[in-house]
Order: sequence, then C-alpha cells, then structure tokens
Amino acid sequence: MSEHSRKADPTRRSQEWFGGTGRNGFIHRSWMRNQGFAPDVFDGRPVIGIATTWSELTPCNAHLRGVAEAVKRGVWESGGFPLEFPVMSLGEPLMRPTTSLYRNMLAMESEELIRANPLDGVVMLTGCDKTTPGLAMGAASVDLPSLMITGGPMLNGKFRGRDIGSGTDVWKFTEEHRAGRMSTEDLYEAEACMARSAGHCMTMGTASTMAAIVESLGLQLTGASAIPAVDSRRMSMAQLAGRRIVDMVDEGLKMSKVVTMDSFENAIIVNAALGGSTNAIVHLLAMAGRLGIALTLDDFDAISRKVPLLVNLMPSGQYLMEDFYYAGGVPAVMKELSPVLHLDAMTVSGKTIGEAIADAPCYNREVIATWDEPVQPAGSSTAVLRGNLAPNGAVLKISAATPALLKHRGPALVFDTNEEYIAVSDDPDLDVTPDTVLIVRNAGPKGYPGFPEVGNMPLPKKLLDAGITDMVRVSDARMSGTGFGTCVLHVAPESAAGGPLGVVRTGDIIELDAEARLIRVDISDEELAERMKSFVPRVAPATRGWEQLYIQHVTGADRGADLDFLEGASGSLPSRHSH
Repeated sequence: MSEHSRKADPTRRSQEWFGGTGRNGFIHRSWMRNQGFAPDVFDGRPVIGIATTWSELTPCNAHLRGVAEAVKRGVWESGGFPLEFPVMSLGEPLMRPTTSLYRNMLAMESEELIRANPLDGVVMLTGCDKTTPGLAMGAASVDLPSLMITGGPMLNGKFRGRDIGSGTDVWKFTEEHRAGRMSTEDLYEAEACMARSAGHCMTMGTASTMAAIVESLGLQLTGASAIPAVDSRRMSMAQLAGRRIVDMVDEGLKMSKVVTMDSFENAIIVNAALGGSTNAIVHLLAMAGRLGIALTLDDFDAISRKVPLLVNLMPSGQYLMEDFYYAGGVPAVMKELSPVLHLDAMTVSGKTIGEAIADAPCYNREVIATWDEPVQPAGSSTAVLRGNLAPNGAVLKISAATPALLKHRGPALVFDTNEEYIAVSDDPDLDVTPDTVLIVRNAGPKGYPGFPEVGNMPLPKKLLDAGITDMVRVSDARMSGTGFGTCVLHVAPESAAGGPLGVVRTGDIIELDAEARLIRVDISDEELAERMKSFVPRVAPATRGWEQLYIQHVTGADRGADLDFLEGASGSLPSRHSH
C-alpha cells in the first residue's frame, strides 16, 4: 500500500456526493452510515464500485460473492472504500431466447449505475459469456479507472477415466445419443461429471475466450484469466486487483488510456492463437465502438491470417482450461507471440504488455505450442467471408471446421426458422445428402430476436446414422464458442434486415471457398436483384419492453450488434442533484 493511495482528495468524483456540507452531503453520508461505516470513509479516499454479475441463475457466476469479498480486502488495504453493487447477470445455460438479447441491456444498466453513483473507480466481476463484454461496454462508455476480474473456469470434467469439456462434449454426446451410439443412462452419467466445480466453461468457448481477451487488452491483471475458479490463487488475484484499482484512481489511469487500437490488435492476435470463439468478433467490435475506436470486421481477417493456432484446447484441440493454466496461460501465449504484438500497449497493472510478459514461462508444449511448430498453421483462425450471400461479411472458424468442406459446392436446404428445421431433422425421408448446405435464417439480432447460438444446427439423423459427422451450415445466427463444425455464421446483413440470405431457395447452389474468403449463391446478379425486389423481411414480433427497443435499434453483426444510440462514450459527469 503506497502512502499516496491513502491520501484523501477533496477533488475526487465521489466527493460530489460525500464532500458536501449542506443538505445533500448530509443525506448521502447519513443513509450510507446505516450500514455501519465509520465516518472517516467519506473523507475523500477513492470510492471503488464492485460491479458483480453474481446470480444463482447464472451457474458460471454463482461463486462471485467470494471473489467480491477478496476484492474488498484489497481495496480496504490500499486505503479505498469498496462498495459492491449488483448488475444484470446473464447465464447461458438458462436464459431464453438468448443472453445476447440482453448483453446491451447489461451494458446500458452498468453504464447508468456507474455514472449515477459516487464512484471513482470500478472493478467488474464477470464470468459467463455475455457478462464480460456487457460490463466492459458499460464501463467503457463512462471511462473511469476500471479493471476486470473474471470468475475463472471450472475444473476439467471427468468421465470414465478421461477429460470431457463443457459445451464441446455436450454437442458430441447428444449427437451420439441421437444416433443410438450412447445410451440415456450414459448421457445422464456424463451430465453429472461435466460441471464438477464452480466456474465458467473450461473449453475455449466464449467465456474463456473473453476472459483471455480482456487480459490481452490489458483490462485484467496479467495471468488472471485462466486460474481455475476454485483455485485459491484466483482469490489472491482478486485481492491484488482490489489493491491495484485504488492506485489506478490516484494515477488517473482511465479505461481509454489502457484500451487502444493497439490493444485491440493484440487481442485479435491472441484470439487467433487461442482458437477463440467467433463470438469474440461481435463483442470486440461492440467494445471498440464504445471507445470510439474504428475497428472493422476486415481487421480480424487481415490480422488473423498471419497468426498460427498455438493453443491445443477444445473445441479446436485436445486439452482444457485447467491444463492451459498449468501450462502458463495467456502470458505464455503472449510471450510466444511477442514478435508480432504491440508490446508498448498499456495494462491496468501500470506496466506495458512487454513488461508484463517479459519473463512468462511455458511449462507444457503439448498445450501451448511454439510459433515455429504450431497446432495448426497461420490462417487457421476465424475467417471473414464475403460474397453475394453476405455483402457485409460472415465468419467461419477454420480451426473447428472439417478441412475437406472448406471448399464446397452443394444444394441449399432452406429453413425460415430454427424450429422448422428441428421439427424435421430426425425425419428419415428428409431430402438431404452430405453435399447439402443447411441454411437457417431469421436468426440474427433482429430476426430471432437477439442473435442466438443456433448456427451449428444438429446434423440430420439420416446422416448421423450413416456416419456423417459434419456438413456445411450457413446462418445469420451465432454458434457457441464451444461448438464446432463447418458453420458459416453472422451472415450480414441478416435476413430480417433485408439481407440476401432471405431470398435463397431450396435447391440453389451454394459455394463456399474459405481460402478465397467467399460465400455465395450461384445465381446471376439479375436473378438476385429480381428476387430482392419482392422480398419482405421477416422481423421478430415484439410489442413492448426491451425486445421492442432492441429490434428497433440493434445494429448488424458486422458492427457488433450494439444499440445504435449507445455507440460511443458518454463520460462520467454526475447528473443533477437528487434532492
């Protein structure tokens, strides 16, 4: 604890509330004192908000109460005044129709709460997929000193002597069950073995990806993201974060000073090396938009083409997050990537990325490979495709696809909704072959609504029974970061926004060429234009509340699917007095 961090400062933002001598100061202090706080905590020391996404409805985040207590210890130790407050919690396992419908609601809520309250700095406690970008977006719009502590991954799943991964093995086991190769009893046994500790998915799904992303952005303390949720070192790191945020307030180290275009480029490089989730693209675009940084979809493709896959984790590889942490975690990966990173990018520690990873060791090259001997070659990450089917872009995770399908032509089998496909997917007479390209549309931000994870449609049972394990699938939906398969996702503009995916017909030939970054329907420009003339987009019905606001204002996947009126920052200036 530095002497400087203990000093009271009458000019701090929180003193707009607690430093007054008249009626308003009396009100703000006296009501806070019903919690038993000593009078001197209002003396101008840094007031630190701890924004928590704890909820028992969000299993990944259900342990964050303990993490918050560890953060508080650090804040008190450094002379700050910690105040925990809840924000909307978004849990992938339970929420319908999809948590991504509510990511922007979390961002809006957290932005307003941070601005409206007497806070000088913020620690964000997250875990499950959308909680990390949602809170980061809200904090970015206010731009106070901010850092994040993610809740950490679960321990590896264990099933009959082998490791199993959350999400990834869900898709595998349920397909095996549909094909009759796994009994219901075995499926129930695996269910009890998969999620055996607190924490988020231990595969390189979206939760693990976004945890690593915020570390590579410099927004989380170096080495924090991969620590298992139940490892005591996560609580130690949370305590250190509590200490550090107090110093960040004194230093004026705002989020915009930490997270820059160089930071985003570092994050894209790390995401490629991790085999990270395609969802990271949407979230990074939205976060950049809040900071006024001109990140584009094409930046992801240009940067990712040059980066090999270094991390051997499911769904693109073999291992899980517990193994990744023991191997050295994100610092070891960034050390291997250091020749191509912006090493002078800042971190919340006050050190540059280069300083933070200078001595980072790697303990297991089976899990974290070298640049010269990678898991997969450069260009194996997420590719951005374009063509007459996706004028504004679509994405394909090459590392999780079947190589033989990366260049493919086949007839479309089109469904207007995911439910329509699911209803016939087990039909033995379904007119489908391994060459068929499955298309599900009206599953984007406006069309579902909310942009769900239905893009990796289950294979038709007819093909599963024949031993087929993958086929080309095209959708304006997303895919779980734990998912796999040759799935073209985030097609933009989406069908509900008038995109050409909406006029594709069953039997049209679809061409995919990942190397050429091409996705198209093989019809003439004249035929496509003629179809578009009579096309009436199918927007999801919504008559009230958040869904209506969302549908009216959500941007496309290529812009991060944020609300158009929330792009950019709003600042931290306190509003008018409340009394």
